[in-house]
Amino acid sequence: MTMLIWIVCLLAAVSQQRTPTEQITLLPSQDGKDSALIITTAGVDTVLDKPYQIAAIDSKGATTVNGDSAAIARQYDATLSALPQRAAVFTVYFITDTDMLVPESAARLTDIKAQLASRPAPEIIVIGHTDTVAKREYNDELSLRRAATVKRLLVEVGIAEDRIAVQGRGERELLVPTADGVDEPRNRRVEIRVR
Repeated sequence: MTMLIWIVCLLAAVSQQRTPTEQITLLPSQDGKDSALIITTAGVDTVLDKPYQIAAIDSKGATTVNGDSAAIARQYDATLSALPQRAAVFTVYFITDTDMLVPESAARLTDIKAQLASRPAPEIIVIGHTDTVAKREYNDELSLRRAATVKRLLVEVGIAEDRIAVQGRGERELLVPTADGVDEPRNRRVEIRVR
């Protein structure tokens, strides 16, 4: 999964010569994962690796300080509130050689549908996958059938059909790499990607 890092940049004029300075603030990752940013200025690397750490950059290089989270939130409130909801990925799993969800995924689908419905205009891509048990052509068809099943379930709860695209990838993008003919439950999945 691609880590999402929000970086807020601000150009400001400083000193009497009004030399442009750039300020970069590393905000916490929305998914709670650690993130970092490397800034190279005047041949020197400066690392921001803590939430609310700030780098002030001018022609001489960069200096860093730890910022005050409350002050930064106030300063960038309008910008941060205008950002769209971050992309999300949900994964559901299937019973071998079927387009039926395993019980755990079926139970989780209610929560997923509620999260999708809470977005004002979601763009959803439903991507079906298989394990390597059957022939490639069969797996391509099965993965597309699985994606179509999930789309149908989402449409049934009121998500507009034209907002959902489906794709089948068969066994081409295994979550768990295996040899041909291996029954791997984690590869029998559908990813629901939402923007």
